[in-house]
Amino acid sequence: MSTPPTRRPRRSDRADARPVAVVTGASSGIGAAAARRVAAEGYRVVCAARRRDRLDELAAEIDGEAVTLDVTSSESVAALAAAVPECSLLVNDAGGALGLEPIASADPDEWQTMFDVNVLGVLRVTQALLPALIASGAGHVIVVGSTAGRIVYEGGAGYTAAKHAVAAVVETLRLELCGQPVRVSEIAPGMVRTEEFSLVRFHGDAERAKQVYAGVEAPLTADDIADCIAWCATRPPHVNVDLLVVKPLAQAAQHKVHRTT
Repeated sequence: MSTPPTRRPRRSDRADARPVAVVTGASSGIGAAAARRVAAEGYRVVCAARRRDRLDELAAEIDGEAVTLDVTSSESVAALAAAVPECSLLVNDAGGALGLEPIASADPDEWQTMFDVNVLGVLRVTQALLPALIASGAGHVIVVGSTAGRIVYEGGAGYTAAKHAVAAVVETLRLELCGQPVRVSEIAPGMVRTEEFSLVRFHGDAERAKQVYAGVEAPLTADDIADCIAWCATRPPHVNVDLLVVKPLAQAAQHKVHRTT
């Protein structure tokens, strides 16, 4: 039985011949962990986010490159694409949640921000880098979604609606790229403890953010998700992992979490 031909990302004649990966949201949390993990797999990583001081430090650590990026700005995204003429891996991680109010009292401005970052941010960056991903001969788009994109919960309508939309974008993109040399994957984490996600959601209320993980002995970490990203990215180019759902052992479902206290 013949083996399917293996495509590999094309490499230029420049001195640094590592394939190029772009990671958005790379200034903290899953994005920063993914940048480190992907770099360890041999990619030259372009670390993209708004906080340039953090990016410069990370880029120096992993021998990568820092590019200031606001995924809500078309001009900023265009500047990223201009700075990255070659790309074989795109990790769309930029995103986040705001608030936990019921629909009756939810802030429409917060919903708009969540859609602009989580959904339109993925659209803008993917559109901008897609020509380079196709030209690489073995491109890969990985989007960090959420189990919130599969199951809803009270108080989370704005975020779950945005992540459901992200899941729809990923699935549609895969259909539209059928026949092109670009894989499309979604990583959908459950409960992940990072230094900022819940803190941002609750507008800096550290005590309320801490309660999200109260009694949960081992929530997922950013490194756990980075491992999943790297695993998907390092499968042979003819192998596409459509969706990888990953939760801590303590979380059976969005509404079912084992807590010791």
